Amino acid sequence: MDMMNIVYAVAVLGALGGVFGLALALAGKIFFVKVDEREEAITGILPGANCGGCGFPGCAGCAAAIVSGSASVNACLPGGNETAAKVADIMGLKAEETEKMVALVRCSGENMAKKYDYNGVLDCVGAMRVGSPQGPNACSNGCMGLGSCVKACRFGAMSIVDGVAKVDKEKCTGCMACAAACPKKLIVAVPYAAEVVIPCANTDKGAVTRKVCDVGCIACGICVKNCPNEAIRLENNVAVIDYSKCTNCGTCMEKCPRHIIRAAK
Repeated sequence: MDMMNIVYAVAVLGALGGVFGLALALAGKIFFVKVDEREEAITGILPGANCGGCGFPGCAGCAAAIVSGSASVNACLPGGNETAAKVADIMGLKAEETEKMVALVRCSGENMAKKYDYNGVLDCVGAMRVGSPQGPNACSNGCMGLGSCVKACRFGAMSIVDGVAKVDKEKCTGCMACAAACPKKLIVAVPYAAEVVIPCANTDKGAVTRKVCDVGCIACGICVKNCPNEAIRLENNVAVIDYSKCTNCGTCMEKCPRHIIRAAK
């Protein structure tokens, strides 16, 4: 009798399994959504880093957006012009050449004074939450060097050098995932071809800046006055370069009394 019960149980389970399998197969056909072949083709030629630089969830999301028309064929920043040309070919469009951009950390970090020593978790957001809202640095806009941007970079282009985040422009793809991870918004995009940069985002007045950093911009305006192309302006007490006007002449580097305007590396 017990053996018959086991046989019946196995038979019932087998029948239920068959019914559920058939139901799933029918549901798969009923709810099947055909994927545009172009999406698969585009996904296949994208870098596959899923960095989010395009603004969409992963490379597959980027491909879907391109096919739907909600993103341009140049949407993949890490892929550059070469990938854009391949995507454009699939879409039957023409890709326009775009200038390669790379990340710049707007902080030199040289001899920057500290408000306190931080020994907590290596995360910039975490450090700002457990201590001062501005972090352990005396400069309210200084890089904390705890590596949130390094963790966000999928291409090995970010590192911490002497307590400050640095970018390897040869490895940087311009996806700007590092910028999204920086709670102080110190990382900006600059042209790869730029030969002059200003690694400072300090917004304090000169007297305050001198106390917390040996090289921070003091908004003296000497670079602005001496630029032959009017490519530099003062914005929130810090010098900013307009790269559409900059000719890389280097005059600003020569004239800057704080030596914060430097050759790009």
